Amino acid sequence: MAITETNILNRLYFVAGCMFVFALAVVFKLCSIQFIEGDLYRELAEKRTVKHFDIEPNRGNVYSVDGSLLATSIPKYDIRIDAIQAKQTVFDDYLPALADSLSAYKGKSASYYKDILRKARAKKNRYFLLARNISYSEYLRMRNFPLLNKGAIGGGLIVEQTTRREHPMGEIAARSIGYERIDENNYATRVGIDGAFGEKYLQGKKGKRLKQKIGNGQWKPIADFDQVEPKDGYDVYTTIDVNVQDIAHHSLLGQLEKYEAEHGCVVVMDVKTGEIRAISNLAKTSKGTYYEKLNYAVGESHEPGSTFKTIAMMAALEDKVIDTSTVIDTKNGRKMFYGRPINDSGKGHGKISAAKALEVSSNIGLATIVNDHYSKKPEKFLDRLSKWKLDQPLGVSIIGEGQPDIPRPGAENWSRNALPSMAYGYNLTMTPLQTLAFYNAIANDGELIKPRFIRAVKSFDKNIETFKKEVLVDKLCSDKTLNEIKDILKNIVIRGTGSRMYSETFSMAGKTGTARTDYANYEEWKKDKKYISSFAGYFPADNPKYSCIVVIHKPSTQVGYYGADVSGPVFKRIAQKIYTDTPLIDEVNKLDFDNILVEQDFENYFTNANNYKALMPSVVGMPAMDAIALLENLQVKVKVKLNGSGIIKTQSIIKHQKLKPNQTIILDAS
Repeated sequence: MAITETNILNRLYFVAGCMFVFALAVVFKLCSIQFIEGDLYRELAEKRTVKHFDIEPNRGNVYSVDGSLLATSIPKYDIRIDAIQAKQTVFDDYLPALADSLSAYKGKSASYYKDILRKARAKKNRYFLLARNISYSEYLRMRNFPLLNKGAIGGGLIVEQTTRREHPMGEIAARSIGYERIDENNYATRVGIDGAFGEKYLQGKKGKRLKQKIGNGQWKPIADFDQVEPKDGYDVYTTIDVNVQDIAHHSLLGQLEKYEAEHGCVVVMDVKTGEIRAISNLAKTSKGTYYEKLNYAVGESHEPGSTFKTIAMMAALEDKVIDTSTVIDTKNGRKMFYGRPINDSGKGHGKISAAKALEVSSNIGLATIVNDHYSKKPEKFLDRLSKWKLDQPLGVSIIGEGQPDIPRPGAENWSRNALPSMAYGYNLTMTPLQTLAFYNAIANDGELIKPRFIRAVKSFDKNIETFKKEVLVDKLCSDKTLNEIKDILKNIVIRGTGSRMYSETFSMAGKTGTARTDYANYEEWKKDKKYISSFAGYFPADNPKYSCIVVIHKPSTQVGYYGADVSGPVFKRIAQKIYTDTPLIDEVNKLDFDNILVEQDFENYFTNANNYKALMPSVVGMPAMDAIALLENLQVKVKVKLNGSGIIKTQSIIKHQKLKPNQTIILDAS
C-alpha cells in the first residue's frame, strides 16, 4: 500500500514539474514575443488588416491641333459610409439632417434614409453604399452633407474613385486616337495615339492610400488624404484637325455604304510638315454598319496596284532609261511576259507615249518599260526603290506599322515575272500610309517626310516635349523628273483614268488604283471577284496643301470597283469640302480711291433711275431673285411661277409701260 502511494506521489510531482516547465516556457515565449519578436508579429498583423492600395492617376488628355478634346479621363466616385465609425451621440444628432440631404439629392423620403441608415448601424455595416458612379461635382456636393462632412474619422465617409476614358468625338477616329487596356494578367493592349504615348506621357504616376480591412474582403480608407498623391499624366497635342477628320470620316463612310465594301481607310496629310490632319479606318459589321475596327492605314500591308505605277515611272525617268515621249507598244490589250499574259482593260491602247501609258494606267505599258530596261539588272530598279526607303517602315509613332515587302532575286517570291508584276503594283506590299508618304514627297518638291501624329506634350501650358518635322530623304529625284511626274498626275485627273473627278473650279492630281485581292486560287476568284480600289494624290494640283490616300477593300462588283469610281469620289469630296468649308478672306488695304469711270456710271444710273422708276423694265432672262428685288424696289407687288431653272421667261407687263403703286406683276420662270 505504501509503495502504491509513493508511486502516485511521484507521478503527481512529475506532472506538476512538467506543468511548471510548460508554464516557464509559455512565460518565456510571451516575453520573447513582447520584447524580442514583437515588432515582427505586429508588422504581420498590421499587414493583414492595414495595407497600401494604388490610386490610379488621371490619364492625360489628347487634343486636336486646334485644341479640341479628343480623349479625356472622367473621374467617377462611389460614396459609402462606415455606419459605426461615428459616436452614437454624433450619429443620432446628424442623422435627420443627413437623411434630408439624401432625400433632396436622390428623391426618396427622408424617413426612408433614416430607416436604412439605422439598420446599417444596427448591423454594424462598415461599407454601406450611398451613391455609385457619380460625377466630381456630385461628389463635392455629397461630401458636404451633414455627418459626411466630418470625414473618414469623424463621420465614416468612404470615397472610392475610378476613371473612365471618354472620346468626345465618339467613333470618329476612335481607333487612331486609341486606348490602353491592362488585363487581369497585367498584359497591356496599346492602340493608336493613346496607346503609343500612354506609358511614357499619358498614364502619370500612381499614388498610395492606406486602407483598413473591415471584413468580407472589404477595405476602407483610414484617413481623408492619400499617403502618396497620384501624379496626373501629361497632355498630348496631336496633329489631327477635327474639321478635316469629320469630313474624311463621313466621306469614307458614305462611299463604303454605297459600295457595300468590307473595309476602307483614308488619310489626309499636310504636304509641307507631314502632319496627319485626318485618319479614318472603318470596317463592316455583321449588321451592315461600319465602325473603327483596326488601323488599316498604318497596319495593313497589301499589294498597292496601280498607285505603284507612279513610282515605277519615276524610277525609269530618273534613271534616264526613258523620257515621257518614249513610245511604248501596248498591243491590243494583251501581251505575254515569260509565258504569262498581262492585260489592259478594254481593247488596249496600241502604241502610246510613256506619259500616256501612266495617264491611262496601262499595265502592259509600265510592265514593258520596267522589263525592257531592268530585266538584266533588276538590282538597279530595286536599289532605286531602296534609296527612296520604300522597303522600310516609316517608323511612325503609332504601334503596329505594317512591314513593306519588296522582294529581291533569291527571295521566295522572286521569279522572272516578279519585275514586270511589280511595275504595276503586284508581287510587293506596302501600307496605305507608306504609299501616301511617297505621293506627299512628290507634292513637296521631292522631300520625303515621316508622317507625324503628335505636335507636343504639355503639362498645362508648359511644354514637356515638342515634335518637329523629320526628313527621311532630302530629295527623291531631279526637278526635271518631279515636274514631269507632276504634269502626268495632273493630266490623269483632267483626261486620264481619273477624269470623272475633274472639276473646272478646283484642281487635283493623283493616281487611280484597282488591284485584285484574294486571287491565289484564280478559279475561285473568277467566281467571286474581289478588288482593292484606291486613289492617292494631292490638292490643289499647282500649289499643294494636302496629300490624301483613299483605299477601299472589296467593294461590291455589282455596284462598281474601279478606283476612279469607288475611291476617287471620296478624295474629291474631301478636297473640295476642305476648301469650301474654310473661309477665304481677301483683304483690301485701301478703299479710298478716285475712279472717274465709276463715278460717271453711277451718275448715269442715278439719272435713269429717277426718270424711269415708274416704267416697267424688262426682267426677261434675269434670275428670279434678282428680278423680284428690282421690282419690289419700284413699289410693286410680284408673283412668280417658279418651276425650272429660275430664269424669268415672261412678264405680265411689257417693257416701258407705266407702273402704278402696289400694282401686281406676274413673272413666269417655269
